Amino acid sequence: MAATQAASIALPAAANDGVSYARLYGEPLFKLPNDLYIPPDALEIFLEAFEGPLDLLLYLIRKQNFNILDIPMAQVTRQYLAYVDQIRLSNLELAAEYLLMAAMLIEIKSRMLLPVRKVDTDEAGDPRAELVRRLLEYEQMKLAARELDAVPQLGRDYVRTQIYIEQSLVTRWPDVEIIDLQSAWADVIKRARLIEHHKISREELSVREHMTAILRRLQHARFVEFTELFDPARGVPVLVVNFVALLELAKETLIEITQAEPFAPIYVRLAYSPT
Repeated sequence: MAATQAASIALPAAANDGVSYARLYGEPLFKLPNDLYIPPDALEIFLEAFEGPLDLLLYLIRKQNFNILDIPMAQVTRQYLAYVDQIRLSNLELAAEYLLMAAMLIEIKSRMLLPVRKVDTDEAGDPRAELVRRLLEYEQMKLAARELDAVPQLGRDYVRTQIYIEQSLVTRWPDVEIIDLQSAWADVIKRARLIEHHKISREELSVREHMTAILRRLQHARFVEFTELFDPARGVPVLVVNFVALLELAKETLIEITQAEPFAPIYVRLAYSPT
């Protein structure tokens, strides 16, 4: 239970430094201002701060080491009413909640003073039982809240640090997906059909020859755009064989197919340095 100390304002006596009444911002004050105004509530004494009537009751019981299962109602009620009388002088709205508990304590005390009949003991039991149950539950919740408050919290007990790690400066080209090759190949076929002439002819095409032609073409350039490896004027059969030759070279890791960024042109280069 946090106790707020009495707030007070004290001016050092003139005898402390020989001349001045006080010090204001480090400077000695030799004469009090004529228009000095001190509000009525400037000096206010705060009693122990409680979170409610149950908190006050629990404080009174634990402070005097009373058994919470056998509360001396007369002594606790007397101390409780003394505190309520003090807060009624300064804060009537706050005292209303405490007065309700005071009425409950007086009722319990009155029921304990009445003669105990056998029928009453069998039906009613100890008049303090309900109050003890509420106090034990409140104390349990209060201890749980204190344990939760002791857990380190972000922003109150520690801060989260952020470390920025510079990534490698080596350029890594994005991997070419199958969908990208399909799209580029569909574009080549589309352009080939636009300029295709209807000719019936028989031509023997060799995938190995086209593989050799592609390798020979790549030896003279560092990068060659994918579409430049195809000549639409030679017809769709030649384009198909040329594309199969390109896939065979990629399968045998003789060429690399790269792309600078998504949706960018696709480039082809040799996977080895020609001697």
